[in-house]
Amino acid sequence: MRADRVAGTGLILFGLLVLWQSRALPLGSLRNPGPAYLPVALALLMVLFGVLIAALGGSSPTVRSLGWSEAPHMLAIVVAGAFAALALERIGYRLTMIVMLFFLLRGIERRRTVFSLAFSVVLASATFYLFSTILRVPLPRGPLGI
Repeated sequence: MRADRVAGTGLILFGLLVLWQSRALPLGSLRNPGPAYLPVALALLMVLFGVLIAALGGSSPTVRSLGWSEAPHMLAIVVAGAFAALALERIGYRLTMIVMLFFLLRGIERRRTVFSLAFSVVLASATFYLFSTILRVPLPRGPLGI
């Protein structure tokens, strides 16, 4: 089995799962989209691209020949995502993003401490401002109100 065919099949399966889970939500219309509109649109694109990757892919290496040298990075990203999912409501958006980004930059990518901290604070603050103030998306503020 070729790696791109496995990846394409994975995209197809995940897209179908999202479509299945979205069936209970109202789709809405183009003028007035419902809560399922964007997930369904993205899932359809995911299925389409998965089909294209699986159908057109055949020149990639086999799955067995692939090395797993990046497995620790993958695991760290999954752990960081799980942390974010669990901490977002408890400690707020900004603090969650600062901790997660700092962990990824300093702990995984081995960037300098000052750079990692500064980048994490600036990116968390800028994205909070963008979403909360400009786009008016309510984000969790945490127990400290930040």
